[in-house]
Amino acid sequence: MHSMLEAPFPSRILFAAAMIGLGIAGLVNGDFALSWQHVPVHHLPGGAYIAYACALIELATGIGLLFKPTLTLSVRILFPYLLLWVAACKLSVLVLRPLDGDSWGSLGEIAIMAAGGWCLFASHARLRAESRLGFLVGERGIRAARFLLIISLPMLGQVHLLNLEGVAGFVPAWLPYHVAWAFLTGVASFAAAAGMTFGVFPRLAATLETIMLGCITLFTWGALLDTGRTAVTAFLISAALTAGTWLVADTYRGVPWLARGRASRQISAL
Repeated sequence: MHSMLEAPFPSRILFAAAMIGLGIAGLVNGDFALSWQHVPVHHLPGGAYIAYACALIELATGIGLLFKPTLTLSVRILFPYLLLWVAACKLSVLVLRPLDGDSWGSLGEIAIMAAGGWCLFASHARLRAESRLGFLVGERGIRAARFLLIISLPMLGQVHLLNLEGVAGFVPAWLPYHVAWAFLTGVASFAAAAGMTFGVFPRLAATLETIMLGCITLFTWGALLDTGRTAVTAFLISAALTAGTWLVADTYRGVPWLARGRASRQISAL
């Protein structure tokens, strides 16, 4: 693994900003982000207090990701926190909504965030390889984070493919062929996952997926920010998805853009 850099990568800065934004939104609204809504924790007694606690974790760890003295502690808190949401959302989907595509999409969104958090954890948690959690850090941890992104992207893509007309309604008005764009973005997530799985231009695949998610963030949700709370929350979640994918893409920095096979599986720390 390469030595850790002093200055944060732009992907980490964006991830931190998205966490800070979600934390602030949670504190202001006293509720969970949209992806989190598929886990019925808000129906529990004291659900509002749980929402505030989660918002504080997101805000504090997001700030902590920006500074080297607090980076290790932040990733040690944020990654398990995101994994807990992945586990809770998966249980909720399997038990309550096994045939609901939107619920699987929400699971994919949280898992993409967790994949980005896992890359940071693997690079900065400072756990020894021989420790009980050693499999979560170093090259093994980053490989596992890549796999988590691979299985998450199709969950995201299927939402677009199963609801083409609905997704097309969010395509910016200045673009032609809205349904075609909805279809293309869904297929692109499957293609990115396939490229990473089979080692066919994985750096290019992950980077193009990042660019696509960034465009959706800016041109779809960014254009709707003045419409209220839902659009703001969707913008923040989309930014977190972009950052999570970007963090995984950054672990391919040492891989040539058109690499295939063994050469495509090199790993760079963040």
